[in-house]
Amino acid sequence: MIIEVPKGKLPVVLSASWQTGKLLPVPSFLFDEDSTSAPTEFEVIFLVDGVRYQYGFAATSRQVTEEWLFASPKGRAQQWFSRTWDADNGTYSWEFGKAFTGEKQLWQKSTRDNALFLSTAAQLNSKSLAPVFAWFAEKLNILDADDSPAMYTSKRCMEVGGKSEVLAFLQAADFDIADLQVQVEDLSENNGMEVFNVRTIHQTKQGRQAELKLAEESDGTRKIFAFAGPWLDTLREGHVLFVDELHGSLHPKLVQFLVDIFHSDKTNTNNAQLVFTTHDTSILNQDVFRRDQIWFFEKDKEQASHLYPLTDFHPRKDRGNLRANYLDGRYGALPVFGDWAAPRPTQKVE
Repeated sequence: MIIEVPKGKLPVVLSASWQTGKLLPVPSFLFDEDSTSAPTEFEVIFLVDGVRYQYGFAATSRQVTEEWLFASPKGRAQQWFSRTWDADNGTYSWEFGKAFTGEKQLWQKSTRDNALFLSTAAQLNSKSLAPVFAWFAEKLNILDADDSPAMYTSKRCMEVGGKSEVLAFLQAADFDIADLQVQVEDLSENNGMEVFNVRTIHQTKQGRQAELKLAEESDGTRKIFAFAGPWLDTLREGHVLFVDELHGSLHPKLVQFLVDIFHSDKTNTNNAQLVFTTHDTSILNQDVFRRDQIWFFEKDKEQASHLYPLTDFHPRKDRGNLRANYLDGRYGALPVFGDWAAPRPTQKVE
């Protein structure tokens, strides 16, 4: 399901409303004792209405230690603000660029240690930061396909024209579903929470209808149903959609179908973007992706993961088999297996 609160879990969106002392949901790298109490850093570069923004922050679970924003409205980067925690003095060092306007001193004083300046200033009506904050709050979406029973798509089916769009998506993905039935159960019996009863309708060999609960469908069918609503809305609104393990329970050709929808000018008219992880190597080819779109994760001996692009290896455009080269180890990011033998059963001593 698309998290209607990614929102709900992103400090960028909610930190301004958190009470003093609330812990930040910031993970630490636990496999190195030197890093367990060190800040974790996040940074994202994105476009809004043709303006390039570079926003990031570093934080522990107790406080923000750094935060910065650069904007490039005319192609040249301008520093709008930065804050850095000075542990020796127990205070923040602040810098504001001339291009950043508004009640900067008020916003600075209102920003707590466990809150982000971006969300605080946006809550206090900063016009300059409104589009930056809106990108996180409205355009950045995270898909969790393990959520059951695919609440987001179910809700979408209840909207005018929503069910027909979801059904058309499922049928285009080669799922033989003739119709959908989506009903909302009595809220009074579920502590006020919406619970959807979803059934898929199939045609039998004799032309009759067979009805299945969504829970009775295969993992792949349930997953593609969960994907349908977020996929359609992301494309319609021009949002950015993050998906972990896209390939799980899906045929490789279906994975390529989902990716191709984002690459097509006919189906992606609003420049929506898909960011996903996968272990499916069949999609690793230059007929599907540009070279700069492919990145690898490799785990080192200290169990830390490193992210790097395919372009570091300068593969020739439209030449070479990327999948074969990857499986041959030319790009790294492969598991390293050790020797293993089945343990012999121990003899019982009488």
